[in-house]
Amino acid sequence: MDPAPATPRWNLDRPYLTGRFHQVRTPFLFQATPSPPTFPPRPHTPPRLPWQEAKVSLAAQAPGSKPFSLDSFSRGAGGGAGSVIGSYAVSVQELLVIDDLLSALVGIEGRYISIKRVRGKDGYVVFQIDSSMDLALQELTRRIFPLCEDFVLVSQFVESRSHFKNGLVNHALAAALRAFLLDYQAMVAQLEHQFRLGRLSVQGLWFFCQRMMSSLNALAVLIEKAMSNDTSGSATLNLLQSQAKAMAGDSAVRSLLEKMTECASAAYLRMLERWVYEGIIDDPYGEFFIAENKSLQKESLTQDYDAQYWKQRYSLKDGVPSFLNNVAATILTTGKYLNVMRECGHNVQVSLSENSKLMSFSSNHQYLECIKSAYDFASGELLTLMKDKYDLIGKLRSLKRYLLLDQGDFLVHFMDIAREELTKKPEEISVEKLQSLVDIALRSTAAASDPSHEDLTCCVERSSLLKKLTTLKDLGCAYSSDKFAATDLDQPMTLSMTGLETFCLGYKIPWPLSLVISRKALTKYQLIFRLLFHCKHVSRQLCQAWQIQQGFRSVKILGTPILRSSILCRSMLKFVNSLLHYLTFEVLEPNWHSMHDSLQKAKSIDEVIQIHDFFLQKCLKECLLLLPELLVKVEKLKSLCLQYATSIQLLIPSIEVAAPERRSKSVMSKSSRIKKAQERDQQLKLASENVVMSESILKFEAEFNLELQSLVPTLSNSSQAEPYLTHLAQCILGVGIDQ
Repeated sequence: MDPAPATPRWNLDRPYLTGRFHQVRTPFLFQATPSPPTFPPRPHTPPRLPWQEAKVSLAAQAPGSKPFSLDSFSRGAGGGAGSVIGSYAVSVQELLVIDDLLSALVGIEGRYISIKRVRGKDGYVVFQIDSSMDLALQELTRRIFPLCEDFVLVSQFVESRSHFKNGLVNHALAAALRAFLLDYQAMVAQLEHQFRLGRLSVQGLWFFCQRMMSSLNALAVLIEKAMSNDTSGSATLNLLQSQAKAMAGDSAVRSLLEKMTECASAAYLRMLERWVYEGIIDDPYGEFFIAENKSLQKESLTQDYDAQYWKQRYSLKDGVPSFLNNVAATILTTGKYLNVMRECGHNVQVSLSENSKLMSFSSNHQYLECIKSAYDFASGELLTLMKDKYDLIGKLRSLKRYLLLDQGDFLVHFMDIAREELTKKPEEISVEKLQSLVDIALRSTAAASDPSHEDLTCCVERSSLLKKLTTLKDLGCAYSSDKFAATDLDQPMTLSMTGLETFCLGYKIPWPLSLVISRKALTKYQLIFRLLFHCKHVSRQLCQAWQIQQGFRSVKILGTPILRSSILCRSMLKFVNSLLHYLTFEVLEPNWHSMHDSLQKAKSIDEVIQIHDFFLQKCLKECLLLLPELLVKVEKLKSLCLQYATSIQLLIPSIEVAAPERRSKSVMSKSSRIKKAQERDQQLKLASENVVMSESILKFEAEFNLELQSLVPTLSNSSQAEPYLTHLAQCILGVGIDQ
């Protein structure tokens, strides 16, 4: 917000231009007779009437007047017997006091009525009268003084709030008050005209002022509160509205305050209109209740996990007008939607008609209908843009295909061709090479038909899945870095962490889809992907171990550790495959279809974001990623499966069994084949009697059964609070029964 322009000095140094001359020392002398240099010109200056000539002759007997000063208010006091008003007849006193009252009504001192400024309160004054005046006239005069004081206060407010720094609402209110004061001054001019015609008495003056008395007093009360709280913008509008409601018993005053509210809100309505119809904040003085944080850029959505662009780029301030409290969030969202479309280069503006213009905050609530119509238009337009032009549903389906492993052939082909690179340590892996392998796998499988497959990227994390979860503090789970980091590191792993544990796919998300698929949302997809990818890797390793053990079928291994190993391998495979089946078909698939159906019914982008975030949070929870105790046990079981599969491949002699097509092309003689078979049988028999392998199998069997047995009661207990775990518990119990 640019600083407000400064008020010109001449507006303060030349008080006669602004009407504030009664508050400064003036070099002119107030003479006994009215003179043009002393008083500002009044609307009517007819020739003096006979009774005025008499008044002048009487007043001319007084000694010379003193210079005007707010600190010296005794007009002629102590200057001689003839200088006090009490020395004249009551009829003459009345004429003199009426003349002074007409000046006092417009904030000007008279000869016998003085102004005293209240110290410490800018704009507050009190009027005083010569104490020698007739008591009856004094009483009537003092009744009129509140009107004079209220006029001075209102005039001071108009002058002070017309400065640039006070904002458009105060400017509009000051203009409305200035128009009201013009009517008031016209009344004073009419009273002066009656006085010059000899038709006005003090009693009559009091009677004619009654109509203005209550109105000006209500405005003075309003101004006192506004000045004491230094209100501006929505605070001024709230004050106007509350004061209007407080005057429910006086219809004339309430109508006046409502008129002031309508005038003051005109500038605010123009700001509101530009925001809900164009998405532009036109707020030069910081009065609007919506703030813009220009330091937040849309690019942060794809780079920063904790990006607050959507929530804090535009936000509500504390001072929301009371009549907009219920629709403040709707107003904010409407402008945000229009801004998104403008950022996309999609020029859109709500079509305006006479009925859609925000004229006033009236009791018929027409402005609420306008705001609702603008919201419906902006919401529908942005949602259509996201779904049609940017293919939101297609991008979500593509994420499901790759990061939720819905595209099976792509993953299998990639794991085959990238095996050598993925077995390296994370710091030794070439991400560029992995990316090229990902592209090869995409082009070589059915994924090539996906128009979004080129947006797929890859990366290699530097920490395990458990460690990654401990760094994310907003997932709503009880991960403790101290507790679970130690668990992750202290596991007896025979293999160091490789790319198979840290590989992760990424996705290029363009604006404005990054509003829905933000960095945070993509990170949640990647957490699920890492769990599924590692399960796939464990399953493939166990399958290789199983294939190696199939070579023992020609050897009598009944009662040997080889048989126990086969049973253990089958149990491990069932555990991993049951886990994969649960994650894919019991969690991800039904939840994704539920989200897809909900997205079809969504009416706004905020609703789309909410549905998508709910889907991800639910998937994370049901995939055990938000259940630390269960996840640690599952990771331990997978680690045992990997260690077992690796041990089998190391301990059992490597046996290359030719594929059927390879055997059909071999030209070995019958004797050679018999000799080869005998050597293999002898080798397998020796392997089955290997002590080291037997002990290793027994150790893995004991550890796997122990971990599995400890997981079953944990699942059973957790399934009471989390019903979705019942399916997983049934799968795990099935593995236990086989054991």
